[in-house]
Amino acid sequence: MTSAVRDVPIGWRYGLLGLPLAFVALPLYVQLPSLYAREFGVPLGALGALLLLARLADAAFDPWVGIFVDRLFRRSPREVLAAGAAASAALALGFALLMLPPVRGTTPLLAWAALSLLVTYAAFSVLSVAHQSWGAMLGGDEAARGRIVASREGMGLIGVLLASALPAFAGLPATACVLAAGLAAGWWAWAASRRPVARVEAPMAADWFAPLRVRGFRRLLSIFMLNGIASAIPATLVLFFVRDRLQAPPAQEPLFLASYFLCAALSIPLWLKVVTRIGLARTWLAGMAVSIGVFVWAAALGAGDSAAFLVVCALSGVALGTDLALPSALLAGVIGEAGQRGRGEGQYFGWWNFATKMNLALAAGVALPSLAFAGYTPGSRSPQALDALALAYCVLPCVLKLAAATLLHFHWIRPGAAS
Repeated sequence: MTSAVRDVPIGWRYGLLGLPLAFVALPLYVQLPSLYAREFGVPLGALGALLLLARLADAAFDPWVGIFVDRLFRRSPREVLAAGAAASAALALGFALLMLPPVRGTTPLLAWAALSLLVTYAAFSVLSVAHQSWGAMLGGDEAARGRIVASREGMGLIGVLLASALPAFAGLPATACVLAAGLAAGWWAWAASRRPVARVEAPMAADWFAPLRVRGFRRLLSIFMLNGIASAIPATLVLFFVRDRLQAPPAQEPLFLASYFLCAALSIPLWLKVVTRIGLARTWLAGMAVSIGVFVWAAALGAGDSAAFLVVCALSGVALGTDLALPSALLAGVIGEAGQRGRGEGQYFGWWNFATKMNLALAAGVALPSLAFAGYTPGSRSPQALDALALAYCVLPCVLKLAAATLLHFHWIRPGAAS
């Protein structure tokens, strides 16, 4: 039996939990700012500050989560799965509290959101770090690692597609119920997947900074962060751009989001074929180039350009496929090359998730207050405010992604750079 065939049952069982994890991530990072600003009237400046502080606290927590997960792996996979079950329950509860607040008024809403975010983020961190570490321990060559990560991210994209449409068509209570059911099914499938072969016999020291002493990890993390900020800013601002810059009707919003994530899901198998020819890093670089070209064009769009923006969503979704499937596969290779597979995946993925959340924190904490300073408020139609929105949504991400692509080329792809 070939490796590709063996990976299939492992992939869907291991990867299914990616569906509810991504399902909850879209409302948390894309829809939450719009919900609290538009529906509940929370000022953008106060909301941006809250999200920045909450996400910074969450990010700082992740390296500790990594150490905790490594200790669970040293005991047994059963301990990891038990912690995953508890985190799944807490995540479902925290999401419901956050999206269905029983209070109104700016101060009560901010306080409620802060407490709900802490519960939700903590549960999400434990569950995602444990799940990612499990996948990295399965090992394999570049193609096999790509398939394992792609199974998780492919399921995640299905979750994102559901999350992009379900709140609009079924409402937030139904969305919370679907999330709870998805977490239960995802945990069950994960528990039925293959246990990691690697055993933790000589664990890494419980040291926050141990992964940062690995040169290849430092370089990969810097590229990942720059690229992640470039993706997080549009994710934070997309609904504002659609409603105010494009002045598109609300009924079109699910179509934009669905086309973006559907094209990302469909592109992953194609990108994996490219990986077999040119490798993980060069394929990721190609995806960055596609994304830059698409977003430069999007800066010229204005009111009534919904059809053109749908093309932007589709093409940028194709580029997103590389961001989802390839960086984590590169990280698994870094861990193996450092001789630390089965010894410290939790610490590495703790820092990895720290970087992801720092990206999201900076996107919300910088972009939203900056737009407010530039005179933009939700519903604004002044040319100056809408130009500022277009620059923040389209141009700034291109600059950051170009910087990430430059680092990837000169510090990773160039022979000997990653050693």
